[in-house]
Amino acid sequence: MDVLSEVLKAVKLDGALFFYGEFSSPWCAGQPDAGTMASLLPIHPKHVIIFHLVTEGRGYVRVGEDGQRVPLEAGDIVMTPHGDAHLMGNGPPVVPMNSAAQLRQVLAEGRMISHFGGGGELTKLICGYLTCDPQLSQVFLAGLPPIVKVHIRDSPSGQWLEDTLRYSIDHAETSGPGGAAVIAKLSEVLFVETLRRYIAKLPPSHTGWLAGVRDPEVGKALSLLHKQPAHPWTIASLANEAGVSRSVLAERFRHYLADTPMGYLTRWRLQLAAQVLSSTSKSVAEVANDVGYESEPSFNRAFKRQFEVPPARFRSHMKRTRTSSAVPDQ
Repeated sequence: MDVLSEVLKAVKLDGALFFYGEFSSPWCAGQPDAGTMASLLPIHPKHVIIFHLVTEGRGYVRVGEDGQRVPLEAGDIVMTPHGDAHLMGNGPPVVPMNSAAQLRQVLAEGRMISHFGGGGELTKLICGYLTCDPQLSQVFLAGLPPIVKVHIRDSPSGQWLEDTLRYSIDHAETSGPGGAAVIAKLSEVLFVETLRRYIAKLPPSHTGWLAGVRDPEVGKALSLLHKQPAHPWTIASLANEAGVSRSVLAERFRHYLADTPMGYLTRWRLQLAAQVLSSTSKSVAEVANDVGYESEPSFNRAFKRQFEVPPARFRSHMKRTRTSSAVPDQ
């Protein structure tokens, strides 16, 4: 899983708790989509992933009006990696509570416990969010379904993670400085553990980036590319480091990623460049050098092919976007 660690370093995950609920059956709550969440958060434009951990009882989650109910039980983590609006509940149909209207207060307070429902069977949830770079995160998010569900009570590490998160939340108000940072880091660990468990359960026939991570040859090559993206890789040097022939590496890449190793590296370098252009004041020449381009003109041409605008114009557009998103609602 080294490659997953390298990618997550680049996407700069950040997380926080926004809701701790105790709901009695029958109950139903509508959770907002990523766009609504992002508009309520004090962040630059980022992708928002919402997660829920069931600590007691049972329930269901559903994406869309016609979506299938996915059953939930204590110890389940459910995430919406693409930020889809979704419903959660337990019991017979009731009018959903729209939680979007409450989120400003919830996020302002940093923590809120909510009790509602019909007075029946109790379901307890820890709900939170993670933010990440919208472009870089697509590397691993693209292969995920609208809902990802895993169970963490089937191993000591999962039980420790749940117990630690619950303890941190229970003592958040008395933990003093750093309490919110602890919960943020635990949210990140929760996300990584979810991805690791999801990857481990993928069927052997599955393809895509996440399946490629699990493959010994492709996973090693991906790890090298993400750890040293500016290195002057060739298919020969990459195959040698991965311990396979060039033909085998090329075939395994095509099978899992529908791409060549060098084509993949080019796209990743340019995505990294876009992130640096958006978040730093480095010159275009410096950015080009940082991601492995020996000349600024060749970098400009490659960048324009992928993003349809040259690097300088891309930076100006992202700066205007950040400025407009920072203007408070009137």
